[in-house]
Amino acid sequence: MSELTNLTLRIWRQSGPDQAGHFEDHAIESISDEASFLEMLDLLNEQLIEAGKEAVVFDHDCREGICGTCSLMIDGQAHGPQRRSATCQLHMRQFSSGDTITIEPWRANAFPIIRDLMVDRAAFDRIVEAGGFISAETGGAPDANLIPIPKPVADAAMDAAECIGCGACVAACPNGAANLFTGAKVSHLNLLPQGQAERYQRAEAMVETMDAHFGSCTNHGECEAACPKEISIDVIAVMNADYRKAKFKNRRSLSRV
Repeated sequence: MSELTNLTLRIWRQSGPDQAGHFEDHAIESISDEASFLEMLDLLNEQLIEAGKEAVVFDHDCREGICGTCSLMIDGQAHGPQRRSATCQLHMRQFSSGDTITIEPWRANAFPIIRDLMVDRAAFDRIVEAGGFISAETGGAPDANLIPIPKPVADAAMDAAECIGCGACVAACPNGAANLFTGAKVSHLNLLPQGQAERYQRAEAMVETMDAHFGSCTNHGECEAACPKEISIDVIAVMNADYRKAKFKNRRSLSRV
């Protein structure tokens, strides 16, 4: 174990969504290289509180890379320089003594800043709500063999279901698009037999809700690179195909009512 000294944290401070923000520099010394990035911010906040200053507001919960709330831009990269990890899984050994680390909130019109480093990601909730539910009967778990699913399909659905809704894809996208997030949420249901009954209604509703809040995808691929779960942009192709089919199938269904 070693210690990092003379780190400078250049942190975005903003007292509210309608207030002007600014960067604020803070020095932090003798931080273990085994500490997580969020533990380092905890220590900074202890220093600020002891000095009678306001603590830095940042979002966090599980600190295990599961909940997706630790949404930070670190030196211009969503979740920082370590691939396939959320901010809470980033450790200070990725940095060197004397570094200046710039810390910002997600920068996207659909994610207004609440305070400091915390943003409002309720637009993601609107997309999920638009997807509705699966009408398949619930109850006791059936034997796995009762519903035959090809392994590549099951694997693809599970890969899509890894999405933790952190918003890194939106923050990294130059257009502020949410296609990777929406594609993951559409795909993990639409690829499986249980999701077929509402497949096209779900695709149409979720995509059009997404379009009302976020920018358009132009296939930069930054979303996949920034995703802590490395979700493939293939899910966007699945979503787009289902959406195109939905505009035809849903129209035909309505014409018969």
